[in-house]
Amino acid sequence: MSLPVWARAACAIVLPLVLSQTASAHVTLADKEAVVGSRYQAVLRVPHGCKGSPTIRLRVRVPEGVFNVKPQPKPGWTLETVKGEYAQSYAFHGSQLSQGVKEVVWSGGRLSDEHYDEFVFVAYLSADLPAGSSLHFPVVQECEQGVERWIDVAGPNAAAANHADAPAPALKLLAK
Repeated sequence: MSLPVWARAACAIVLPLVLSQTASAHVTLADKEAVVGSRYQAVLRVPHGCKGSPTIRLRVRVPEGVFNVKPQPKPGWTLETVKGEYAQSYAFHGSQLSQGVKEVVWSGGRLSDEHYDEFVFVAYLSADLPAGSSLHFPVVQECEQGVERWIDVAGPNAAAANHADAPAPALKLLAK
């Protein structure tokens, strides 16, 4: 049984709107591609709170291969970094970096569920990262009531990432 023309037209209009709202409901990166061996500005977009509750803390884990991380302070928020040893040293401006920021935390602010905001840091992407692959930045969004964990990472089956309930923001790595 086929749908009437008016029903098909309504589906053609409504379905893309619903899908775009679902896709934008996650914490994402503004720039989803970057060249290995270059500077990268990570802009994390936070489009909502936790089931209506305001966001009060955002934590992002920095993946291996991303170094010399410098987060941008936000007025009204406290900025913390968690530092640690890298799995390997990275050549940077004539020296070797063997440790640095592994996690960035913004807290103490209040981002209402009805509002949108961005949290930013700059970093360098190692030239050793494999072009064509994706790098994931797991994020934990803490709210006055509840927590959203944007930590699901796609495995070898990239299609699975499109169906993940809480996908980690992903960056596609491009060849130099």
